[in-house]
Amino acid sequence: MDSDSRRDALSEWVGEALDMGAPADLSPLAGDAGFRRYFRTQTEPPLIAVDTPPQLTNPARFVALADYLRRNGIHTPMVVAADTAEGYLLLEDLGDTQLYSVLNSDSVEGLYAEVMSELLCLQQIPFEEQLFPTYSRELLLKEMQVMPEWLVRELLSYQLGEREEKMLEHTFELLLNSAEEQPHTIVHRDYHSRNLMIRDGERPGIVDFQDAVWGPATYDLVSLLRDCYIRWPRERVERWVLAYAATAEAAGVMQPVDPQLYLRWFDWMGLQRHIKVLGLFPRLSLRDGKQGYLQHLPLVIRYVLETAGRYPELKPFVEWFSGTLLPQIEPLPWYCDYRCAGDQLK
Repeated sequence: MDSDSRRDALSEWVGEALDMGAPADLSPLAGDAGFRRYFRTQTEPPLIAVDTPPQLTNPARFVALADYLRRNGIHTPMVVAADTAEGYLLLEDLGDTQLYSVLNSDSVEGLYAEVMSELLCLQQIPFEEQLFPTYSRELLLKEMQVMPEWLVRELLSYQLGEREEKMLEHTFELLLNSAEEQPHTIVHRDYHSRNLMIRDGERPGIVDFQDAVWGPATYDLVSLLRDCYIRWPRERVERWVLAYAATAEAAGVMQPVDPQLYLRWFDWMGLQRHIKVLGLFPRLSLRDGKQGYLQHLPLVIRYVLETAGRYPELKPFVEWFSGTLLPQIEPLPWYCDYRCAGDQLK
């Protein structure tokens, strides 16, 4: 079934689910980086209809996770109706106000306090083995391997030599060891400013949680504080990180840990995520035709080079990226000087 046919079928299904006596009128909304499509119903109150093809997504898991997280105090959208076999969902509408749209240098302290409080609640939820697969070493490695495949080979048409492959292998090994030694909690896996919905007088809404896993405790924190779409000064970020660590310790999420070790966990977890994103954004452009992501790569490059540059163990990676890849990236039409990417605070 093509996308237009699926939209028509979704419209009919929503009409039946709401006893409207006719297909529902659906207005398209901006999509995400996955294969789902979102529409708003013209009902009162409005709802969100989701086309989530079961051969490409897992709508049954989405429903189960939404229910489990809501029962444990997280405001995920309530599932009003679901046909998981066909891949149609009808959800509570959490509004249009993404955290990203209201962040600025004046609002950030209060807003981040809210969403870090939600993160702390998330990390205190009991582990449910049937719902949360382990964020395994193999999966973390597979994510980083997206970078040499889609940035290096597909976007830049560059072939890695044996020494380069061994250097990357060693770099990845260091990051995997760091991830493995951290305390583990529930990990949303994409906890950033475009997946957190701000609503007047209510707790933040959380979306795009369907890939949640059980993994390293710093993963969601670095996704938020080293967001691929907005940057804050390093000193401010580290203050937030250490304040969160102290709160997590007091809440029993983890045992007391040396602040410098926690900062290294945070830095190296961010490197794992951002190395993945260096391949993910080109893949979204080249394979999926989603061109808007490449413009955010300079900020991701900045995160990678600035963070890795503070650790002598990662010097070979920094020298290789700066000396070999960056000269090939700089002429590309979407590129801007990574050294000042993200400096224009809203």
